[in-house]
Amino acid sequence: MGNLFCCVQVGQSTVAIKERFGRFEDVLEPGCHCLPCFLGSQLAGHLSLRLQQLDVRCETKTKDNVFVNVVASIQYRALADKASDAFYKLTDTRKQIQSYVFDVIRASVPKLNLDDVFEQKTEIAKAVEEELEKAMSAYGYEIAQTLIVDIEPDVHVKRAMNEINAAARMRVAANEKAEAEKIQQIKRAEGEAESKYLSGLGIARQRQAIVDGLRDSVLGFSVNVPGTTAKDVMDMVLVTQYFDTMKEIGAASKSSAVFIPHGPGAVRDVATQIREGLLQAAHQ
Repeated sequence: MGNLFCCVQVGQSTVAIKERFGRFEDVLEPGCHCLPCFLGSQLAGHLSLRLQQLDVRCETKTKDNVFVNVVASIQYRALADKASDAFYKLTDTRKQIQSYVFDVIRASVPKLNLDDVFEQKTEIAKAVEEELEKAMSAYGYEIAQTLIVDIEPDVHVKRAMNEINAAARMRVAANEKAEAEKIQQIKRAEGEAESKYLSGLGIARQRQAIVDGLRDSVLGFSVNVPGTTAKDVMDMVLVTQYFDTMKEIGAASKSSAVFIPHGPGAVRDVATQIREGLLQAAHQ
Protein backbone atom coordinates (compact mmCIF):
# COMPACT_ATOMS: atom_id res chain seq x y z
CA MET A 1 0.00 0.00 0.00
CA GLY A 2 2.98 2.30 0.69
CA ASN A 3 4.06 1.87 -2.92
CA LEU A 4 0.61 2.80 -4.22
CA PHE A 5 0.41 6.24 -2.56
CA CYS A 6 3.01 8.81 -1.58
CA CYS A 7 2.66 11.96 0.48
CA VAL A 8 4.37 15.23 -0.47
CA GLN A 9 4.67 18.46 1.48
CA VAL A 10 4.67 21.86 -0.26
CA GLY A 11 6.15 24.80 1.69
CA GLN A 12 4.76 28.29 2.11
CA SER A 13 5.20 30.68 -0.87
CA THR A 14 5.93 27.65 -3.02
CA VAL A 15 3.89 25.54 -5.44
CA ALA A 16 4.57 22.02 -6.71
CA ILE A 17 4.02 20.76 -10.22
CA LYS A 18 2.13 17.47 -10.45
CA GLU A 19 2.49 15.27 -13.53
CA ARG A 20 0.76 12.10 -14.62
CA PHE A 21 2.74 9.80 -16.85
CA GLY A 22 5.03 12.76 -17.68
CA ARG A 23 2.21 15.14 -18.57
CA PHE A 24 1.27 18.22 -16.57
CA GLU A 25 -1.81 17.60 -14.47
CA ASP A 26 -2.09 20.11 -11.63
CA VAL A 27 -0.41 22.78 -9.47
CA LEU A 28 -0.24 21.83 -5.81
CA GLU A 29 -0.73 24.61 -3.27
CA PRO A 30 1.22 24.81 0.04
CA GLY A 31 0.32 21.94 2.36
CA CYS A 32 0.33 18.10 2.39
CA HIS A 33 -0.81 16.14 -0.67
CA CYS A 34 -1.22 12.41 -1.47
CA LEU A 35 -0.20 11.27 -4.93
CA PRO A 36 -1.54 7.96 -6.36
CA CYS A 37 1.74 6.66 -7.67
CA PHE A 38 0.11 3.54 -9.07
CA LEU A 39 -1.85 5.76 -11.44
CA GLY A 40 1.32 7.43 -12.76
CA SER A 41 1.15 10.58 -10.63
CA GLN A 42 4.45 12.09 -9.60
CA LEU A 43 5.96 15.35 -8.47
CA ALA A 44 7.89 17.14 -11.26
CA GLY A 45 9.36 19.87 -9.08
CA HIS A 46 8.79 22.98 -7.00
CA LEU A 47 8.42 26.62 -8.03
CA SER A 48 9.07 29.53 -5.64
CA LEU A 49 6.59 32.42 -5.61
CA ARG A 50 8.88 34.67 -3.57
CA LEU A 51 10.25 37.91 -4.90
CA GLN A 52 13.70 37.39 -6.39
CA GLN A 53 16.38 39.84 -7.46
CA LEU A 54 18.84 39.68 -10.32
CA ASP A 55 21.69 42.17 -10.72
CA VAL A 56 22.80 42.60 -14.32
CA ARG A 57 26.03 44.39 -15.26
CA CYS A 58 26.08 45.60 -18.85
CA GLU A 59 28.99 47.33 -20.60
CA THR A 60 28.08 49.71 -23.38
CA LYS A 61 29.18 52.94 -25.05
CA THR A 62 27.60 56.38 -24.86
CA LYS A 63 27.00 58.82 -27.69
CA ASP A 64 30.23 60.69 -26.88
CA ASN A 65 32.25 57.43 -27.10
CA VAL A 66 32.67 56.74 -23.38
CA PHE A 67 32.47 53.13 -22.20
CA VAL A 68 30.33 52.66 -19.10
CA ASN A 69 29.16 49.74 -16.97
CA VAL A 70 25.45 50.02 -16.20
CA VAL A 71 24.24 47.91 -13.29
CA ALA A 72 20.51 47.10 -13.35
CA SER A 73 18.66 45.43 -10.47
CA ILE A 74 15.62 43.38 -11.58
CA GLN A 75 13.05 42.27 -8.99
CA TYR A 76 10.71 39.56 -10.31
CA ARG A 77 8.52 36.64 -9.19
CA ALA A 78 6.53 33.79 -10.67
CA LEU A 79 2.74 34.17 -10.87
CA ALA A 80 0.71 31.51 -9.03
CA ASP A 81 -2.00 31.40 -11.71
CA LYS A 82 0.65 30.89 -14.41
CA ALA A 83 2.87 28.49 -12.49
CA SER A 84 2.81 25.89 -15.26
CA ASP A 85 4.09 28.43 -17.82
CA ALA A 86 6.82 29.60 -15.45
CA PHE A 87 7.90 26.00 -14.81
CA TYR A 88 7.80 24.57 -18.33
CA LYS A 89 8.40 27.41 -20.80
CA LEU A 90 11.81 28.64 -19.62
CA THR A 91 14.94 26.59 -19.02
CA ASP A 92 16.94 29.44 -17.39
CA THR A 93 14.85 32.39 -16.26
CA ARG A 94 17.80 34.48 -15.11
CA LYS A 95 19.64 34.23 -18.42
CA GLN A 96 16.44 35.14 -20.28
CA ILE A 97 15.97 38.28 -18.16
CA GLN A 98 19.63 39.17 -18.56
CA SER A 99 19.35 38.99 -22.36
CA TYR A 100 16.41 41.42 -22.41
CA VAL A 101 18.25 43.83 -20.07
CA PHE A 102 21.32 43.80 -22.33
CA ASP A 103 19.16 44.46 -25.37
CA VAL A 104 17.32 47.48 -23.91
CA ILE A 105 20.36 49.11 -22.26
CA ARG A 106 22.55 48.73 -25.35
CA ALA A 107 19.77 50.26 -27.42
CA SER A 108 19.12 53.22 -25.09
CA VAL A 109 22.51 54.33 -23.72
CA PRO A 110 24.28 54.85 -27.10
CA LYS A 111 21.72 57.57 -27.88
CA LEU A 112 22.78 59.65 -24.85
CA ASN A 113 25.89 61.54 -23.80
CA LEU A 114 27.57 60.53 -20.57
CA ASP A 115 26.04 63.36 -18.51
CA ASP A 116 22.58 62.56 -19.91
CA VAL A 117 22.95 58.91 -18.90
CA PHE A 118 23.29 59.96 -15.26
CA GLU A 119 20.37 62.38 -15.55
CA GLN A 120 18.04 59.96 -17.37
CA LYS A 121 18.72 56.72 -15.54
CA THR A 122 15.08 56.66 -14.36
CA GLU A 123 13.90 56.70 -17.98
CA ILE A 124 16.35 53.91 -18.83
CA ALA A 125 15.06 51.81 -15.93
CA LYS A 126 11.48 52.41 -17.05
CA ALA A 127 12.28 51.30 -20.61
CA VAL A 128 13.92 48.10 -19.29
CA GLU A 129 10.95 47.37 -17.03
CA GLU A 130 8.40 47.86 -19.81
CA GLU A 131 10.28 45.56 -22.17
CA LEU A 132 10.72 42.88 -19.50
CA GLU A 133 7.09 43.10 -18.39
CA LYS A 134 5.90 42.63 -21.94
CA ALA A 135 8.23 39.70 -22.62
CA MET A 136 8.20 37.84 -19.30
CA SER A 137 4.43 37.93 -18.74
CA ALA A 138 4.10 35.33 -21.52
CA TYR A 139 6.31 33.00 -19.47
CA GLY A 140 4.40 33.37 -16.22
CA TYR A 141 6.62 35.96 -14.53
CA GLU A 142 5.87 39.41 -13.14
CA ILE A 143 8.46 42.23 -13.07
CA ALA A 144 7.94 43.98 -9.74
CA GLN A 145 10.53 46.74 -10.17
CA THR A 146 13.59 47.66 -12.20
CA LEU A 147 16.31 49.94 -10.87
CA ILE A 148 19.50 51.36 -12.37
CA VAL A 149 21.64 51.15 -9.25
CA ASP A 150 25.03 52.17 -10.65
CA ILE A 151 26.68 53.78 -13.67
CA GLU A 152 30.44 53.31 -13.76
CA PRO A 153 32.44 55.12 -16.46
CA ASP A 154 35.97 54.12 -17.36
CA VAL A 155 38.52 54.81 -14.60
CA HIS A 156 40.34 57.48 -16.62
CA VAL A 157 37.06 59.19 -17.52
CA LYS A 158 35.96 59.17 -13.88
CA ARG A 159 39.27 60.72 -12.84
CA ALA A 160 38.90 63.41 -15.51
CA MET A 161 35.35 64.19 -14.36
CA ASN A 162 36.54 64.53 -10.77
CA GLU A 163 39.35 66.86 -11.86
CA ILE A 164 36.89 69.01 -13.83
CA ASN A 165 34.60 69.22 -10.81
CA ALA A 166 37.51 70.02 -8.50
CA ALA A 167 38.78 72.74 -10.86
CA ALA A 168 35.32 74.32 -11.02
CA ARG A 169 35.03 74.34 -7.23
CA MET A 170 38.54 75.78 -6.86
CA ARG A 171 37.62 78.54 -9.32
CA VAL A 172 34.54 79.42 -7.27
CA ALA A 173 36.61 79.35 -4.08
CA ALA A 174 39.25 81.62 -5.67
CA ASN A 175 36.56 84.10 -6.73
CA GLU A 176 35.07 84.14 -3.25
CA LYS A 177 38.51 84.59 -1.67
CA ALA A 178 39.38 87.45 -4.06
CA GLU A 179 36.05 89.12 -3.30
CA ALA A 180 36.69 88.81 0.44
CA GLU A 181 40.20 90.29 0.07
CA LYS A 182 38.75 93.11 -2.01
CA ILE A 183 36.23 93.94 0.70
CA GLN A 184 38.98 93.82 3.34
CA GLN A 185 41.19 96.19 1.33
CA ILE A 186 38.30 98.60 0.79
CA LYS A 187 37.42 98.58 4.48
CA ARG A 188 41.08 98.98 5.43
CA ALA A 189 41.47 101.93 3.04
CA GLU A 190 38.29 103.54 4.38
CA GLY A 191 39.58 103.07 7.92
CA GLU A 192 42.97 104.58 7.07
CA ALA A 193 41.33 107.53 5.35
CA GLU A 194 39.07 108.14 8.35
CA SER A 195 42.04 107.77 10.71
CA LYS A 196 44.15 110.24 8.75
CA TYR A 197 41.24 112.69 8.61
CA LEU A 198 40.74 112.53 12.37
CA SER A 199 44.50 112.74 12.95
CA GLY A 200 44.66 115.86 10.78
CA LEU A 201 41.84 117.43 12.76
CA GLY A 202 43.65 116.63 16.00
CA ILE A 203 46.96 118.11 14.80
CA ALA A 204 45.21 121.25 13.54
CA ARG A 205 43.44 121.74 16.88
CA GLN A 206 46.69 121.10 18.77
CA ARG A 207 48.53 123.74 16.77
CA GLN A 208 45.68 126.19 17.20
CA ALA A 209 45.74 125.60 20.97
CA ILE A 210 49.51 126.19 21.06
CA VAL A 211 49.17 129.43 19.11
CA ASP A 212 46.31 130.61 21.36
CA GLY A 213 48.29 129.78 24.49
CA LEU A 214 51.40 131.61 23.31
CA ARG A 215 49.36 134.63 22.33
CA ASP A 216 47.69 134.77 25.74
CA SER A 217 51.08 134.36 27.48
CA VAL A 218 52.68 137.16 25.44
CA LEU A 219 49.78 139.52 26.08
CA GLY A 220 49.71 138.78 29.80
CA PHE A 221 53.49 139.18 30.22
CA SER A 222 53.52 142.48 28.27
CA VAL A 223 50.80 143.88 30.51
CA ASN A 224 52.42 142.81 33.77
CA VAL A 225 56.04 143.79 32.80
CA PRO A 226 56.11 147.27 31.26
CA GLY A 227 58.69 147.97 28.55
CA THR A 228 58.80 144.43 27.12
CA THR A 229 57.78 143.65 23.61
CA ALA A 230 56.11 140.56 22.19
CA LYS A 231 59.40 139.56 20.59
CA ASP A 232 61.20 139.56 23.95
CA VAL A 233 58.54 137.39 25.53
CA MET A 234 58.57 134.94 22.59
CA ASP A 235 62.37 134.58 22.75
CA MET A 236 62.21 133.81 26.45
CA VAL A 237 59.44 131.21 26.01
CA LEU A 238 61.28 129.48 23.18
CA VAL A 239 64.57 129.40 25.14
CA THR A 240 62.70 127.88 28.10
CA GLN A 241 61.13 125.21 25.89
CA TYR A 242 64.50 124.53 24.32
CA PHE A 243 66.12 123.81 27.68
CA ASP A 244 63.15 121.73 28.81
CA THR A 245 63.53 119.60 25.69
CA MET A 246 67.27 119.11 26.34
CA LYS A 247 66.45 118.13 29.91
CA GLU A 248 63.89 115.49 28.81
CA ILE A 249 66.31 114.00 26.28
CA GLY A 250 69.00 113.67 28.93
CA ALA A 251 66.60 112.18 31.48
CA ALA A 252 65.27 109.46 29.13
CA SER A 253 66.54 105.96 30.11
CA LYS A 254 66.94 104.73 26.52
CA SER A 255 67.87 107.95 24.79
CA SER A 256 70.37 107.89 21.96
CA ALA A 257 72.94 110.59 21.17
CA VAL A 258 71.40 113.74 19.70
CA PHE A 259 73.69 116.40 18.21
CA ILE A 260 72.20 119.87 18.38
CA PRO A 261 74.17 123.08 17.72
CA HIS A 262 74.63 124.79 21.07
CA GLY A 263 75.54 128.36 21.85
CA PRO A 264 73.92 131.82 21.95
CA GLY A 265 73.85 132.08 18.17
CA ALA A 266 72.34 128.62 17.78
CA VAL A 267 69.62 129.39 20.31
CA ARG A 268 68.80 132.59 18.42
CA ASP A 269 68.56 130.67 15.12
CA VAL A 270 66.27 128.02 16.66
CA ALA A 271 64.08 130.71 18.18
CA THR A 272 63.83 132.55 14.87
CA GLN A 273 62.83 129.37 13.01
CA ILE A 274 60.20 128.36 15.56
CA ARG A 275 58.78 131.88 15.72
CA GLU A 276 58.45 132.14 11.97
CA GLY A 277 56.75 128.76 11.81
CA LEU A 278 54.25 129.63 14.51
CA LEU A 279 53.52 133.05 13.06
CA GLN A 280 52.99 131.52 9.64
CA ALA A 281 50.61 128.93 11.09
CA ALA A 282 48.69 131.62 12.98
CA HIS A 283 48.47 133.73 9.83
CA GLN A 284 47.05 130.77 7.85
